[in-house]
Amino acid sequence: MKFKSLKTRVLVWFGGVTFLIILIFNTAFYYFLEENIKLSIQNKLYNKAVFINDNIKFGTPIKQLLDDKQLESFDIAIVKENKIIYKKGNVNFEQLIPYIKEKKSFLVFKQGKTLNGLYIFRVAQPFKGAILFNERNIDTEINNKLQEVKNILFVLEPVLLLLLIFAANKVIIKILKPIIRITQTANKISVTDLSQTIEQPSDDDEIKELVDSFNNMLERLNSGVEHLEQFNNDVSHELKTPLTVIKGEIEITLNKIRESKYYIKSLKTIEDETAQIQAIIDNLLMLTKYTKTNIKQTFQTTSLDSLLLDTINKYNIQLKARNIKLHLKKFESIEMEANPLLITTIFSNLIDNAIKYTHNDKNIYISLYKKDKIYFIIKDEGIGISKEQLSKVMNRFYRVDESRNKKIKGFGLGLSIVKNSVELHDATLKIDSQIGIGTTVTVIL
Repeated sequence: MKFKSLKTRVLVWFGGVTFLIILIFNTAFYYFLEENIKLSIQNKLYNKAVFINDNIKFGTPIKQLLDDKQLESFDIAIVKENKIIYKKGNVNFEQLIPYIKEKKSFLVFKQGKTLNGLYIFRVAQPFKGAILFNERNIDTEINNKLQEVKNILFVLEPVLLLLLIFAANKVIIKILKPIIRITQTANKISVTDLSQTIEQPSDDDEIKELVDSFNNMLERLNSGVEHLEQFNNDVSHELKTPLTVIKGEIEITLNKIRESKYYIKSLKTIEDETAQIQAIIDNLLMLTKYTKTNIKQTFQTTSLDSLLLDTINKYNIQLKARNIKLHLKKFESIEMEANPLLITTIFSNLIDNAIKYTHNDKNIYISLYKKDKIYFIIKDEGIGISKEQLSKVMNRFYRVDESRNKKIKGFGLGLSIVKNSVELHDATLKIDSQIGIGTTVTVIL
């Protein structure tokens, strides 16, 4: 039979195992109880034999001793030098004489359908021999005492089993409470509401680990959904303008037949806007592709100096066109475990920004070295950023004073991508700037 409820299954298993344990306990208990009863009979027979031997030593006639009322239910034989000199009862003591030479003092043997208990008390005075003491029907005594215990256990054990199952039920309910809370929380969760969390249990055990795992999962899901929502908001916000331009160009162009040069100009505008859309999407995907949970899997041994030199070479044409000199102040060969794509993104965005906002015929200074940590520093002689704007420059799509920089192309995603890439490497990003003097960006890895 299958039970859907985990609690029911546990209780059934617990009840079955407990019943089996009680059954094994009863078997062992009855065995040891039977042995204990036999030991009690042995001690009783021993005391009787000692009583007879002591009286023989004091000269009491054997016949008088054996006729004592307290001995009438026992079969007794007095053996002197392997010969029976006196016996009482219907036991064939002659067959039992060989046992005197053995080490055992107490023997249990069957006579007819009943068990007899024989005690051999070996004596050295007043003669060398033994006193054989036999008690008939010891199985009746054993069974009577066992039955008394069985009657008690027959009442106690079912009560004990029920109490154990009741206690187990209470314990299981307590154990399952966090799981029930997980179920209730899971039922409340939806894509639009991932804020639910489960209260931490006080005990530091497997249930706490389960709750931690569930809460961490919710946190990761919430982070993923926030990334998705942010991506959707950013895309809808930033694509609105170029799509509007494209739609306007198409509508105007289709409004009436025009000269070919107008179509070429219109298509060129559409091409530029399409390229801008592609660039925005690529940059946004860069922001959402990696998370704290998956970034470590992409790490590999990366040569930072090689990546930096390769990145600088890509900007040689722009640097020459504007007569901007790029200086490597302090440059060392450095390797570290990192994501090469994100490191390249950090270098390229910061160099690109430095070139964009540096006046012609000025300088840019770059350093890459290792002290206690790895430092990448880029300093430009550009337009600078005010203190009020420094706290906003890493926000997505934020651009400093766009009215002054209409000729400088960009989407305001560069520093946001840099910040995200730096955080994924557990690094630090610092920006110092002064209006009209320049900006210094420091990345500490």
